[in-house]
Amino acid sequence: MLLAAPVEPFDWNRFFLSDNAPPLYLLEIALRCLITYLLVIGALRVTGRRGVRQLSIFELSIILALGSAAGDAMFYDDVPMLHVLVVFVMVSGLYLAFNRLTEKYPAFSDWLEGTPVLLIENGEINLSNFNKQKLTHKELFGELRQQQVEHLGQVRRVYVEATGNFSAFFFEDQDVRPGLPILPEGLMHPPRQVKTEGLHACTLCGHVQELTRGTARCTVCQNDNWLVASTAKRLA
Repeated sequence: MLLAAPVEPFDWNRFFLSDNAPPLYLLEIALRCLITYLLVIGALRVTGRRGVRQLSIFELSIILALGSAAGDAMFYDDVPMLHVLVVFVMVSGLYLAFNRLTEKYPAFSDWLEGTPVLLIENGEINLSNFNKQKLTHKELFGELRQQQVEHLGQVRRVYVEATGNFSAFFFEDQDVRPGLPILPEGLMHPPRQVKTEGLHACTLCGHVQELTRGTARCTVCQNDNWLVASTAKRLA
């Protein structure tokens, strides 16, 4: 069994440069940084704003891009510091350049980071917007429950921000309308058979209709699952 060559502490040639790579390799590292950073930005763009949450795409990208470079350089003896320096300079420069581009070109910023999107309006889900956001009803309702929302009739507007967070605006108590209950117990097994006459809410879009007994389809989204509409006031 061959033993690895012993490491000589404070070998400055090994510390700054690699015996296996010529100085010109530093240019290749710069190119690798550019390509990898663009790939990271592209992956974050594809995964959607909910994968980023409170950090911006650029903040998360610099964390991902520099994390390995910083960690490896701390304890691997075969990672030259000049290589690490090139990585840090390139990634920091790309971070600043992309930030400047988004400040100078709002359309580019909107495409890359996204804009606020209206998800709920006057107690009903905007399905055309909702379906484009890589969201599920479970995620949306879970976020609303954390803001003490019991049914959609309490909600005037909800936006998903560019950060992936939700912003909600509520009706005053006197303006609360019948809406879809979003407590998980009812949503787990919504019935298709309407058992009692009265106002019912579509479980897909939240649209409220006056229904008689039997089966019915939502006039907005053609869904046929219903829950009895709630009129409870919101307790903040």
